[in-house]
Amino acid sequence: MKTAYINDVAYPFETGETMLSFIRRQTDPDLVPTLCDAPNLDPFGACRVCSVEVAAEQGGRLRTMASCHTPVGEGQYIYTSTPSIQKLRKNIIELVLTDHPLDCLTCEVNGNCELQTVAAQVGIRQVRYPEGETHLHREKDLSHPYMTSDLSKCINCYRCVRACDEVQGEFVLSMAGRGFDAHIIKGLDQTFMTSDCVSCGACSQACPTSAISDVFQSKSVQATETTRTVCTYCGVGCNLEVGTRNGEILSITAPYDAEVNQGHTCLKGRFAFQFYNHPERLDAPMIRRNGTLEKVSWEEVYDYIAEKFTHYRETYGPDSLAGISSSRCTNEENYLMQKFFRAVIQTNNIDGCARVCHSPTALGMQRTFGTGAATNSIDDLKHTDCILVIGANPTDAHPVTGAKLKQFAMKSDKVSIVIDPRRTELARYATHHLALRPGTNVAVLNMMMYYIVTEGLVDDAFIGGRTEGYEAFKAELLAIDLDRLEAVSGVPREEVREAAIAYATAPNAMSFHGLGVTEHSQGTFTVMQIADLAMLTGNIGRKGVGVNPLRGQNNVQGSADMGVQPHQGAGYLDVTRPEVARRYSEFYRAEVPSHIGYKIPEMFQAAMDGKLKALWIIGEDVVQTDPNTQKVIRALEATELVIVQELFMTETAKYADVVLPGASFLEKSGTFTNGERRVQAVRRVVEPIPGTKPDGQIIVDLMNRMGYPQPDYTPEGMLEEISQIVPFFAGIRWERLGKNGLQWPVAPDGTDTKILHRDDFKRGLGYFEFHSWEETAEITEHGERYPYILTTNRELEHYNCGAMTRRTPNGQLLQSDYLMIHPEDARENGISDGDFVCLESPRGKVDVKARVTDEVRQGVLSTTFHFPDIMVNNITSDIHDSEAMCPEYKVVAVRIRKSKGKFKAMLEGKQV
Repeated sequence: MKTAYINDVAYPFETGETMLSFIRRQTDPDLVPTLCDAPNLDPFGACRVCSVEVAAEQGGRLRTMASCHTPVGEGQYIYTSTPSIQKLRKNIIELVLTDHPLDCLTCEVNGNCELQTVAAQVGIRQVRYPEGETHLHREKDLSHPYMTSDLSKCINCYRCVRACDEVQGEFVLSMAGRGFDAHIIKGLDQTFMTSDCVSCGACSQACPTSAISDVFQSKSVQATETTRTVCTYCGVGCNLEVGTRNGEILSITAPYDAEVNQGHTCLKGRFAFQFYNHPERLDAPMIRRNGTLEKVSWEEVYDYIAEKFTHYRETYGPDSLAGISSSRCTNEENYLMQKFFRAVIQTNNIDGCARVCHSPTALGMQRTFGTGAATNSIDDLKHTDCILVIGANPTDAHPVTGAKLKQFAMKSDKVSIVIDPRRTELARYATHHLALRPGTNVAVLNMMMYYIVTEGLVDDAFIGGRTEGYEAFKAELLAIDLDRLEAVSGVPREEVREAAIAYATAPNAMSFHGLGVTEHSQGTFTVMQIADLAMLTGNIGRKGVGVNPLRGQNNVQGSADMGVQPHQGAGYLDVTRPEVARRYSEFYRAEVPSHIGYKIPEMFQAAMDGKLKALWIIGEDVVQTDPNTQKVIRALEATELVIVQELFMTETAKYADVVLPGASFLEKSGTFTNGERRVQAVRRVVEPIPGTKPDGQIIVDLMNRMGYPQPDYTPEGMLEEISQIVPFFAGIRWERLGKNGLQWPVAPDGTDTKILHRDDFKRGLGYFEFHSWEETAEITEHGERYPYILTTNRELEHYNCGAMTRRTPNGQLLQSDYLMIHPEDARENGISDGDFVCLESPRGKVDVKARVTDEVRQGVLSTTFHFPDIMVNNITSDIHDSEAMCPEYKVVAVRIRKSKGKFKAMLEGKQV
């Protein structure tokens, strides 16, 4: 092992390690002060405060070097605090302070100013140099609800510019001017609000002097406690450090030692937390009497629900009740919810959005590999040579992972392939963008695999040793009609061929897919094709390869793992198998049924048929987010007892007979499982607001009220129980999760798994099965009368139905839904940018503001669905994936026209 010396003491070092890293790893991390260095940024060497003296041998000639970017050499002697180095640092800081507000030296509020800390370290109490021309006159930028700047404090360290570049990849910040005139600008010398800033806060976290800061930054200094937890928004699973004082949340920052997000978050994770104590939070249980919801005590509501549930179960049978659980709740709460229905009610009528939107992922990957989860970690981007992103817009929907994918596409000479109807942000930088017509994923992927086979690019050894069904698959694949598939998809075959060859010839290739894959009538088949691509080319079972679904909600993976689905219980065990039903029955000490329960669409139909009498919904606004809104409303109205457990009076809660006030992620403990199978600790930050309870405790209370003994909710106790029934949770214990969690499967000794299918598949051999492209019934039945295809998308500023984000300043950043329409389609229909457009489908019509853009192709429209005043799902269909019943949100046949003036005025809030 190589050795170098720090202040004459020998230490081993790693090849390529910088002197600063070496010093901090082996000695006091604060021994060498810095200003331009940051943990998640590349070495830069601008400030020279980190300078040290170095000799090639003991007693040799000393040279001054910047330690942050200079690599350590064998046998070197590094001196960190010689008199000359101390003098140099002090002089550098004094010069910096001559062009900086001098209250920095005495400020007690702004503890985020590292310059203040370094000044104290080097011993500066006052500045000797006379005042001269300065930059202290610069105006503040207060335009943004979260981000502010006071560039009179700027020291030109470039940390904000580098964070915007290296962390987020947005390039909003840059340096303009030269010499004394050098200064930070936003965009084309704009404000935060008018620039392309995505409000991630990376620059404010990086800035050492608060020249750029966020509105919560000064509050973080006032916090007396800090709690590490996990974000409640998308499935990336970012770690958060939440600062509190006297039970009030003051700020959120991102820890640099988080393996998931390395000091980075999006604007939702960092800033959009004020919903937790919003005035509109539900704060008491309610029962509807005489058409009005009335506040009642917890004891009264528990008695009411228990009596009703018992009556329906005994009078109409267990299958007259059903539950919808939530991917916003913890693993432990989802486990309890499915256990309640299986063990207490004795029905498998339990479902949730994990199965609704990603069931094709689970089913498709289970059929092909045997396990329906991500095969690799996001960190494997460091080891791949090609990324394939299909049906996902990660920079908006999964922003921290999206930033990593964007960096890969922008800054490497490696291959990036995007298959998406829209020219997403990632598609702009992609090597290949296949802009297919919505609903033709199967067609394009069959074309790709055709070329991989005909070009002789398959991995014969992998196929022969680890798969089955290939020869039959190959025969059908080679018989496809390329002319037809090229025509229906709208993608030239040569473009498909080039992308296929690029994927197949890359030494390592990773795929990522989202709801643009699953929310189609052939969603399951598309997932199977993505798995087929990986098996054809041997891209399974090692670093930098694999099939990786991008999860839309924070605990989609976990809620499915815990058994929130009608056909599989906790741990994905098939409830129809006698030995599985017997195992659950013995473990739960209650008779668990062995027939498949209702999926959510079947629940609604059963309600309208008079078969479903009671429905308990936790944390899902099905009226706003499920397809064919009017059908959903009719189903709720036909159900005798609707219980909604929520934070706010959502569109669904308005139809409830009983409302239960739950707790936000900041008010509970448990675990979330992110999209890479990482089980992480969610820790309570503040107490639940008065009148509310954690969702898990509510379920436990009702279990006990109905005669089923269940201990009070604790994450420790629940994980102990779960580990005994979920095989891949065998070694997960609360105390083992630490800061960064564990990736399942976890062995009994606590060893976790980064990569699945290294040597074999869960099902034994990987399975090839060919599926031909078929047009969705939505187009065959309605395409002639409704010639445009509407698809849906998410925006960065809001999350799903917007119940949380609309109750934060994010509402100022994006105030309404909008429709993307191609300029040619807009011209043909007399529509201008900003006009209201009437969208009409066979189910109804909605009016939404137009955004004219060539990001969508002709004939394709795309809209967001975050705001209840638009209710886009009034026009979506209840056509589902043929295998998993996932709604086909991504293909809606519509026609368009400019909205009438009266309706436009109403939407704009004007008097008519």
